[in-house]
Amino acid sequence: MAKPNPPDERPLDVVVVGATGNIGTGLIRALGADPRIGSILGLARRVPDWAPPKTRWLSYDVGAGRPDELAEHFRGAAAVVHLAWLFQPTHDPVTTWRTNVLGSLRVFEAAATARVPALVYSSSVGAYSPGPKDRAVSEEWPTHGWPEAAYPREKAYVERALDSFERDHPDLRVVRMRPGFVFQRSAAPEQRRLFAGPFVPGRLVRPGVVPVVPNLPGLRFQVLHTDDAAAAFAQAVLRPVRGAFNIAADPVVDAHLLGKVLGARVVRVPAAVATAAVSALWRLHLVPATPGLLRTVLRVPVMDTGRAAAELDWVPRYSSVQALGELLRGLRDPVGAPTPPLAGSVAGGRFGELATGVGERP
Repeated sequence: MAKPNPPDERPLDVVVVGATGNIGTGLIRALGADPRIGSILGLARRVPDWAPPKTRWLSYDVGAGRPDELAEHFRGAAAVVHLAWLFQPTHDPVTTWRTNVLGSLRVFEAAATARVPALVYSSSVGAYSPGPKDRAVSEEWPTHGWPEAAYPREKAYVERALDSFERDHPDLRVVRMRPGFVFQRSAAPEQRRLFAGPFVPGRLVRPGVVPVVPNLPGLRFQVLHTDDAAAAFAQAVLRPVRGAFNIAADPVVDAHLLGKVLGARVVRVPAAVATAAVSALWRLHLVPATPGLLRTVLRVPVMDTGRAAAELDWVPRYSSVQALGELLRGLRDPVGAPTPPLAGSVAGGRFGELATGVGERP
């Protein structure tokens, strides 16, 4: 249960950059329910028709907006949480670099200019260098990513930028959250659009219908529910912590667990065959995810979440199986959420998705 503020402490004002996406919507809910939070300013490229408690919205594009304007939005805030990130277009990496890297640098410098006391940045398991699958690594594992894909490459670059930023601004409390794959039912339509594309029959993703699950070498990864990720981010805002935190739920997901969840047979498939198939589909603009992203998943380490448990008092409420269940329900019944990124469908439906070029636009 959230603790109320002591009588001599005023409620905190928080700015959330990229507040309309998967983690952002969860964090808005978590902060809005906490009596220690006075107000929330949600920044997003597209302002939603959603009115959660304590929240006001402002349109701002971190990839193109003016830095001085951003600093003005941050003034007086107790913390800035930076979540904004573009996964697409994978066929135009300059666009993702402009938002993800240059936009992140703009957020960090604006936080320093506005003298914000705390900056919480959403990094990722994808920032980690290739690591072991048979044991869990701490936050000390190198964060050099996997250079073949834009996502880990950009996450790793921002980690290096934060190293310098922390050194130059020792009075600003910097927290790096490194979640596994984050799922909630309302985010499933967006995640299908971002990674699988318009040809995946979401309504058929149900136990007993999917015939096989490919067992690829290295297919072992971690997931968690959006509400659990949001709870960890909220604690990073509220507690006087610094540094990196791994967050993920148990059990670790592998092909056998996926087979059990889907009621499907597990079939051993060489990684080269799977990546060649994804490469061909991506080059044909049939799927938006790149083969490099698949290779990243097969190389990310298993994370130890002990530091989050000890310093954030964080224990996930949902298991990885429950989080996967939310994803599958959201694929079968794509209700979405009342924000533009999490909309249940886009204009024109799946034909509209095809018209965007599949991986050619944000």
